[in-house]
Amino acid sequence: MKAHDGMYLDGAWRPAAGADTIEVVNPADEQVIGRVPAGDASDIDAAVRAARAALPGWAATPPAERAARLAALRDALAAREDEIAETVTAELGSPLPFSRSVHAALPIAVAGSYAELAATHAFEERTGNSTVLLEPVGVVGAITPWNYPLHQIVAKVAPALAAGCTVVLKPAEDTPLVAQLFAETVHEAGVPAGVFNLVTGRGPVAGQALVEHPGVDLVSFTGSTAVGRRIGALAGAAVKRVALELGGKSANVILPGADLARAVNVGVANVMSNSGQTCSAWTRMLVHRDEYEQAVTLAATAAAKYGDRIGPVVNATQRARVRGYIDKGVAEGARLVAGGTESPHPRGYFVSPTVLADVTPDMTVAQEEIFGPVLTMLRYEDEEDALRIANGTVYGLSGAVWAADDAAAAAFARRMETGQVDINGGRFNPLAPFGGHKQSGVGRELGTHGLAEFLQTKSLQF
Repeated sequence: MKAHDGMYLDGAWRPAAGADTIEVVNPADEQVIGRVPAGDASDIDAAVRAARAALPGWAATPPAERAARLAALRDALAAREDEIAETVTAELGSPLPFSRSVHAALPIAVAGSYAELAATHAFEERTGNSTVLLEPVGVVGAITPWNYPLHQIVAKVAPALAAGCTVVLKPAEDTPLVAQLFAETVHEAGVPAGVFNLVTGRGPVAGQALVEHPGVDLVSFTGSTAVGRRIGALAGAAVKRVALELGGKSANVILPGADLARAVNVGVANVMSNSGQTCSAWTRMLVHRDEYEQAVTLAATAAAKYGDRIGPVVNATQRARVRGYIDKGVAEGARLVAGGTESPHPRGYFVSPTVLADVTPDMTVAQEEIFGPVLTMLRYEDEEDALRIANGTVYGLSGAVWAADDAAAAAFARRMETGQVDINGGRFNPLAPFGGHKQSGVGRELGTHGLAEFLQTKSLQF
């Protein structure tokens, strides 16, 4: 798609306040593929004003009509599925088959799920002599990351619109083109002017202006824990609601009796998917000492097969960060059994699929989020030791447990301090709540729990 040189404000593409632009680079070949406006505080102010003006009308729109607009949005996205996939591949570097199956298909499914929820959700409930009203929280400032650029937009915008909120979106600098494409589909879907607004820009300028704007009632942010902590502090000072989906260091626990080969192969695939740029990736594989060396051999073999099947990481800064973690892991005593810091391609921001064995819980690579195709493997003595290691980070976003049967895996999963656990390879469910414990965030996305983030309650006593 061709980049727009303006912002989507109040139902139309309008010139940005300033002349500054952001270059969009294809991370696979380092070529500039487009430029978008770098919005500033005045662009954010215009967007928030439009959202505030549209709020009373949209909040009063019957849920069935909001559902119809979301169904139209889902259909508009589905009609442009190929263009979405090609756009994400161009600006993120994701291989086209993965862009089709995940980056395009998942947000279409999520948009559809909220079209159904908007039509069926009970926005009023009776308790005793009271009627409890579930009302839109107001104007939502949505700040989204580059790693799943359209999915993260839809996971915020769709429930916000279903709830009756209006939205100002500030997408990641690296992947603004699919955000512009999303704005086009919102327009095609007949969403009223001002209900959804898009401002492209840099985090420290446009993002901060959105968080601090007094006309924003809730900030929904997905990104690093460091930035999330700052957003939480700013919002807290203004007594403003936040939803924060932050970092992860998820444990993949393989208990004795599990199908070791399947658990290891699925675990490696999970970490290499999207070039490791997934906050919920199972980046710590925990294996019993008696099966550890066998698991390391299986993981190294599996990782080697991913050579040319994963794309680059998003930019040069990210590549340097990931390579730095690999070097630090080796320096702290980890054993490099696959991959490393050598570049597999002469151009592009590629990192080889990497496996680090003999990792101990105190190593940097076992505690900090790397956000690249790097798997760390830790051994444990018994189930209690495995639980201590699994729960022994500041994060708690996702995880997996493999055991001889589902009941044994679920019993272990119930003791994990994390927001989501896959049992023996359980499939992703777009209706289940997604979000973290501890420093992995505040609030939930997807399904009814994701809708609840954008609602506030009012009690009428009779």
